Amino acid sequence: MGSEALNKALEKMADAGVGPVAREVFAHYFRLLEAGETGMIPESTIDPLEMESLADVEVTDEDAAEAIRRTVVIKLNGGLGTSMGMERAKSLLCARRGLSFLDIIARQVLDLRQRYDAKLPLIFMNSFRTSADTMAALARYEGLPVAGLPLEFLQNKEPKLLTSNLSPVSWPVDPDLEWCPPGHGDIYTALLDTGLLDTLLEQGYRHVFVSNSDNLGAIADPRVAGWFAASGAPFAIEAVRRTASDRKGGHFAVRKADGRIVLRETAQTLAEDKEALADLNRHRFMSTNNLWFDIAEVRRTLTERHGVLGLPLIRNRKTVDPADATSPEVVQIETAMGAAIEVFEGARTIEVGRDRFVPVKTTDDLLVLRSDVYQLGSDFVLEQQAEELPYVALDPAIYRLVAEFDKRFPQGAPSLREAESLRIEGDWTFEPGVAVRGDVHLADSDLPQRVQEGTVLGG
Repeated sequence: MGSEALNKALEKMADAGVGPVAREVFAHYFRLLEAGETGMIPESTIDPLEMESLADVEVTDEDAAEAIRRTVVIKLNGGLGTSMGMERAKSLLCARRGLSFLDIIARQVLDLRQRYDAKLPLIFMNSFRTSADTMAALARYEGLPVAGLPLEFLQNKEPKLLTSNLSPVSWPVDPDLEWCPPGHGDIYTALLDTGLLDTLLEQGYRHVFVSNSDNLGAIADPRVAGWFAASGAPFAIEAVRRTASDRKGGHFAVRKADGRIVLRETAQTLAEDKEALADLNRHRFMSTNNLWFDIAEVRRTLTERHGVLGLPLIRNRKTVDPADATSPEVVQIETAMGAAIEVFEGARTIEVGRDRFVPVKTTDDLLVLRSDVYQLGSDFVLEQQAEELPYVALDPAIYRLVAEFDKRFPQGAPSLREAESLRIEGDWTFEPGVAVRGDVHLADSDLPQRVQEGTVLGG
């Protein structure tokens, strides 16, 4: 038994068909929230983390091939891209050459299967909002499903809680907004609750590679698979060096108390520790959210803990309707899947190149992805054509929404291969054949402007 607010939330989840393991996990975090747990990681409790680089690792072709044949690929695909004005699965967005993120992911996997004679199952963790669109889009790839395995499983949902008393919010105008996903840390709960972990073990798979569907750099690289298999680690995360644009983001560290690797997110950083968070010389590495885990070890740990892996709590304060600042303030209980690194003794990290970390969170990122900074190879792997990625900052008042962004680049992205930065203020539409070189700043002139065909900006 718990508090009245918790019981109401659990009853609401049961009525909506949320499974028993997910309800138990929610109850665990609700009690932490009720007890005042913040999930904060003070700077005084951690040290910087150093790690090996994939560039220095030797993996034989045989070991790489064997490892990829025992691997399952899971893509996190629960996001709608609402920050960019989308109402469907974000992965349906056109990425390159008329192909969506889903198209490219499917073709990457199909190519790997052929080259390595591997089953390499591809499974999507969808949300209740992305499932139908995603499955409809993937139906064209008849050879994608692997016998005995689903193409998707659903992440759980949980009620948003009123900040005033932690009771589940009611929003009759749009009841769907009463619910939220529990963060991508829910993947472990969902895999256990659906029985997928057992099924994968029964079919002889050993490792799972998980990444975000909006990161096309995150292919199931056999070399990384070979490194992970040889390491004997139960869990690992790929890391990249932080840059100036990552100062406000999370990072890896070592917990002083027990020497475990931890992943500190921005939301877990105290106000007085923000300067240390931004120190790129102190905390040098960040997570790509590309992770690998041993199926049997995760299954055993989850069973021992009755489904509660014990990831750090993340309190996310929002309004029940994100588009209405006057709607009631709520708390969303979340966890991050990468935080599981602190749960497993012997967990590892490895530094990889930025080519494995190409996330698209904004239309700024989308412009770079669609430009000649990248080339899509015959194996559908992104190949970076520029030595350094350009910094792009588009006026959010004009370009934030995909529909408005596309209107300003009707013939595609300008050439950015020789650009260092592109800053746009105001309303500028690009005609075809435009090239950006060096540092370019287009200022706001109050009226819509056009960059004429064939124009070279900067340089």
